[in-house]
Parts: sequence; C-alpha cells; structure tokens
Amino acid sequence: MNVTFYGAVREVTGSMHLVTTENDRILLDCGLFQGRRKETEQKNRVLPFDPQIISNIILSHAHIDHSGRIPMLTKNGFNGQIICTRATADACEYLLPDSAYIQESDANYLNYKVVRSSLSGTSSSTGMENISNQERKEIRKILKTNRNKLNIDKINELINKLNLNAVRPIYTVFDAEQSLKCFNGYPYRRPVTVGHDITCTFYDAGHILGSAFSIIKAKENGRLYNICYTGDIGRFGTPILRDPTLVFPEEDCEIDLLIMESTYGNRFHGPMKDLKQQLKQVIIDTVNRGGSVLIPSFAFGRAQELLYILHELYDEGDIPRLPVYVDSPLAIKLTRVYGEHPEVYDRETNKIFLEQGKNPFSFDKIHFVSSVDESMELMREEKQHIVIAASGMCEAGRILHHLRYKIHNHKNTIIIVGYMAQNTLGRRILEKGMEYEKSGRKDNPPMLKFFNKTYPLKAHVVRLGGFSAHADKDEMLRFVRESNLRIKKIAVVHGEEDQSLLFAGHLANEGFKVIVPRAGEVLQIK
Repeated sequence: MNVTFYGAVREVTGSMHLVTTENDRILLDCGLFQGRRKETEQKNRVLPFDPQIISNIILSHAHIDHSGRIPMLTKNGFNGQIICTRATADACEYLLPDSAYIQESDANYLNYKVVRSSLSGTSSSTGMENISNQERKEIRKILKTNRNKLNIDKINELINKLNLNAVRPIYTVFDAEQSLKCFNGYPYRRPVTVGHDITCTFYDAGHILGSAFSIIKAKENGRLYNICYTGDIGRFGTPILRDPTLVFPEEDCEIDLLIMESTYGNRFHGPMKDLKQQLKQVIIDTVNRGGSVLIPSFAFGRAQELLYILHELYDEGDIPRLPVYVDSPLAIKLTRVYGEHPEVYDRETNKIFLEQGKNPFSFDKIHFVSSVDESMELMREEKQHIVIAASGMCEAGRILHHLRYKIHNHKNTIIIVGYMAQNTLGRRILEKGMEYEKSGRKDNPPMLKFFNKTYPLKAHVVRLGGFSAHADKDEMLRFVRESNLRIKKIAVVHGEEDQSLLFAGHLANEGFKVIVPRAGEVLQIK
C-alpha cells in the first residue's frame, strides 16, 4: 500500500493525496490551490493523473482548498463516488457552483480587458488590420450593456474574430453542478465501503460543519492497513460544533500512518474564552471613534460562528446594537445549511439557543443582503454598522467593494478572523496593518493596490486569532497526545513549509516517527 502526496505539502492549499492498493486508487480530497493568480492557475489546470484511474474520493470537508478541483475530475472521466459526511455534501451543493461562478466571472472580465487592449492598439492581433478607428470606438461602446454589465456574447465573438487568446475558466457552473451527482453523504461513525476490502469511517474533526477525520482500513495480501487522515483539525471549546474526536473505538485505534495538517504548526491562538470579550471591545472602540466594522469572512464556518457570538453579545446587552449585515449570498445559503444540521451541534448550543426556541444564527439586528443593488447601497452607508462579507482572504467577492469604501477611513476597523494565505490581499492587509498599528500609526499609512487602484490603509486592523477554525500547535499536539490512537508514523501536510517543519520537530520530540513529504513523493506503508 502506497500514499502519494500531490497537494498541500509544504504549502497550505490544494489538498490532494492518493492511497494506492492492488485494486484501487482512493483520493483523499481534491482541492484548489489558492494564492497568486498566475502560479495557482498553472497548478490548478494540470492534474497529476488520469481521473479515470481513481476509484473513489474521500472528502474531509467542503472548503474549496479541499474540494475545489472535484469538477475537473468529474468532467474528465472520473466515474466513482465522492464519499463524505451528509453536511459536507449539502455544503458542496453551494460551494462548488460558487467557485465555478467566480472562475467564469474572472475569465469574462479578463477577456474583456484582452479585447479592450486589442482595440486600443496596446496588444498585437492578426485580425485588427482592417478595423478603422471609428469602428473601434463603436465596438468599445457595446462591450458593456446597461449598468456596466459585460456583453459576454460580443466579447467572445470579437475574441474569435480577432484571433485573440481567450481566458477559459478551470471549470464552469455546469461542470460543478454535474459533479454533485457523484456525491454521497454518510453519517459519522458508520463504516462505508470505498473500494475492494477498503472501508472509511468518519469522526468529528470540529473544523467546520461536516468536517471529519477519516479512518481508512484496507486489507492487502492478508494484512490490514489503517490510515487516519485528519483533513483540517478544529479547535477545542469552540461554539456550535462538537470538539475534535479524542476517543475512537478500539477497532480503529491502530494507525499505520496519520496524515496530519499543520497550518498553525508553530503558532498559538488566543484562548477561546477571551474571544467574545475581545470582539466586544473592538466593536465598542470602533463605535466610540464613529466608525463601522468590516469583517472579511469565509462564507462557510466563520460567518456562522461570528453570527453566533454576536447573537450572544446582543442578547447580553453589553455592546451597542449596531445593524449587522451579512453581505454574501453564499454565506446566506450556507447559514441555511447550518440550520438544517442541528444533529452536529454541541451541548452548549443546544442549551443556549435550541432549548430556548432560538435560531443561533438570526436575531432582530441581522440583515441578509442578497441583491447587488442592496450591496451597493450598503457600501455607501454612512451610519455605523457591522459588515460580514466574503471572501475570507479578500481575493474576490463583495468584500473588495466594501474595502474600497472603508479602507481609507481611520474611524473604521477591519477585523481579521481567519487564516490569510501567502500572496493574498488579506495577508497584505494583515501584515501591513499590524505593522502600522505597532508603529503607533505614525507617518504615512501603508498603501494597498486592488481593483487597479492604490488605497491608503488608514482603517484600524485588528487580528482576532481565536476565531481560527484550525487547531494551533498545542491543540494539534493535544490530539496526538490525548487521543487513544496508537500511531506508528505521521506525515505532516497542509502547512507552509516552515510551519510543517517546525511542527514535525515538535512531534519528533514527543517520540513520534515523522516525515514532511514533498509534492509527488511516494510513501510505502510497510
């Protein structure tokens, strides 16, 4: 039995690992790489194997860096099952088409720019010679329809006519919707057949709704092999979800290989008990300055956790009751998914909300913003408010427009509540903003470029690390120390190289045999 590590090795995104037996090839996750457009574009477009050789996929959870390349497999010949928890299957019904929509929208905008450049003479094209300047002016006018909407049909027509290189999405909304036919959701703690003499059992991982540790048991040549794949490990003591599993049935405790994440392998989060108080203080400080609060947030997991804590704060009456806007159609849909799966809630959520007949994610000051018109009106709103908007790393979505209107005002606060990958706008806001705060906000503010414009980062930047859905160093060590798993070897994945290597050192100090694989490396389980 072999494991080949293809993605999220010595980096965070693009999770993908292949388990190979005599009869089957089982893929663990199939995620998108995220970061610089040109680098990730190339990596995402190339699959390291023919999808037709994959028997089935085990999906640890629905986040796009773990699920986002599934439509590539299904459109290129994969005909197996995508095996996951029920909540993960429900979440992917929204997350994968949304990922495709973003890709299509980005491709359409880039194609518009290609045509504009060709018409203005700033790029070469074999089809431009016979078009007069007047005709070029007329064409420019029809590249957009009413209210600046791109005229996609005309843009594509001109790309073909002028022999321009078109940008194509990695997959389309149609491809994503077709991939959903392969999903099969299963309950926790029930073995599922995933191949010849191979089963998978899911256990709570505590990361996001539906996230799971996967115990894979395979018989080969008369021997039983056990792999535990953590996916992403959640935190202990967070609201809504149950803690990561520490007690496993005895029949699942012998682990030949633990494939373990290391996102925060050498970092610490603030105590969960302090998180609500910290958020409360940031809101009060911002209100006293006369500003608004802007929270870039992942639509799945983080947005619902924020709503939960804000609901508690508002019920307790300790903060000004500003209107709270969730400006993300995807977050609205996924909040509905959260509401449909109370079976995974922890005891506290049941006691505080469900037993009182309350919805944890809705109260009188919450406004869900769906339409573009509502969103545009909110961006210009001068009355104090709180906005939760996607995307979490500030790479796309409505958050960029809110930043455009709020980033240059010193009264406002941008709260960073999640992981920001390298080379993302969110990472630049975090690093430059924290550096400016540490300097006492002296001299000129840092400058940030997005939407082809440069903006001064005058808004206050606050990081609340306790909101992270990823376990920190101590919590990951707690998992391997306190769980009843008997682990022979650990492969450390899903972390920037320095974090993975440092965490591997911590594990080695605990007495574990550890490797930090490289992309394409094959590990034989003996």
